[in-house]
Amino acid sequence: MTTRRDFLMQGMAATATLALPRQLRAAAPEFQSLEARAASVQLAPASYPETEIWGYDGKMPGPELRLAQGARLQRSFVNRLPQASSVHWHGMRIDNAMDGVAGLTQPAVEPGQNFDYDFVAPDAGTYWYHAHNRSTEQVARGLYGALIVEESTPPDVDRDEVLILDDWLLNPETAQIDPDFTSLHDRSHAGRRGNFIATNGIHHLSLDVRQHERMRLRLVNAANARIFVLALKGMDGWTVALDGMPLARPEPVTDALILGPGQRADLIVDVTAAPGELAHLVRLENEDASSQVAFPVTAKASATHRAAPDPLPPNPRMELTGLDGARTTRLDMQGGAMGTLDTAILNGEKKSFRELVEANQFWSFNGTVGMTDVPLIDVSQGETVKLQIYNDTSFPHAMHLHGLHFREIGEDGGLGPLRDTILMFGGQTRSIGFAADNPGDWLFHCHMLSHASSGMMTWIKVT
Repeated sequence: MTTRRDFLMQGMAATATLALPRQLRAAAPEFQSLEARAASVQLAPASYPETEIWGYDGKMPGPELRLAQGARLQRSFVNRLPQASSVHWHGMRIDNAMDGVAGLTQPAVEPGQNFDYDFVAPDAGTYWYHAHNRSTEQVARGLYGALIVEESTPPDVDRDEVLILDDWLLNPETAQIDPDFTSLHDRSHAGRRGNFIATNGIHHLSLDVRQHERMRLRLVNAANARIFVLALKGMDGWTVALDGMPLARPEPVTDALILGPGQRADLIVDVTAAPGELAHLVRLENEDASSQVAFPVTAKASATHRAAPDPLPPNPRMELTGLDGARTTRLDMQGGAMGTLDTAILNGEKKSFRELVEANQFWSFNGTVGMTDVPLIDVSQGETVKLQIYNDTSFPHAMHLHGLHFREIGEDGGLGPLRDTILMFGGQTRSIGFAADNPGDWLFHCHMLSHASSGMMTWIKVT
């Protein structure tokens, strides 16, 4: 992956920092550790051997981190892997130094070393954390977990369930993870898609429920490239938040819910199926329907159905103003198989598409492959930005903006919900607007992680 020149300088600074004597580093507070290490878990059905993964604290998914809005999260990331790594707190509007992007906001944490993450969680909602160095491999090996920030006034529900959706590319005989993380096909087509689909690391997850029970389902798409198309059966539901940010009013789930990689959705659902029946979170794919999560109904919680839920309390800084005078820029995506990319700049040199293929790089933003020394846009803190994005490729891309949230701007000027990841299909042009209210260097990249590692990365500077 192409990076900025000063990434190397930051890496040299990292070596100096990590070389400090232990007694100088011991003055820092003692944080609870979050350790990335290899482990074996029963991922496939019991007739298969355990799968070797990389997991936080050796778990799949990693430990659920849950704290109150406005509380402080302090974790000392300890790297027990054979590769350098870092932790990104996906969707969190936190200090830039804590964003966890190796080479941009911090040096990668080398094997045997540690890094202290310390930030206040300003926004309630459903977030997640995952590796952000060699992400295509490290996330695919299992380095992720849920980060839940609870509202001071929680919704009236009987239970709160976190459901992390993922797919794994496994050897069908050994149940081990396919080690080819630089596949030309994956990088040039739809990305690394798995052949084994799980929820919370469990195949065919089943959770007992009661009729008329009300649940909050926190859905997280942690897959490298798979788009989950979901529906409800035996349950009435409302979407109450997207990418952690509350909707102004709950939206009834009447059509399929689409989650691209990195996106999240909070649903409040009422179980309508009768005792003895099954309710489902259904996965729709190629005109087929499968159970992503089954909910066997064991009894009645009450005799009657509840009224529609109230909206969640808003987070701070959800307003978007100043679009009329906003700084405006454009991002053109090109490349991939069946694309229109003839030439692009790679490492400062103009290359033909054939030369890009030989370098295993396939995608460009505004004619450049990978990170540049100059940001896509450099704005002052407090400015409003309008960004028009054109997907001139044959494949979908889930574009994730770090450290900030945006609203889609409709053709009529209407504003969509506040989000941090937008799913764009081939041929689409979409516009987003955001307030540049968080200073720092913020990554903007495709969360189809094979696409990011083969060109689809840029950055935004807020000064």
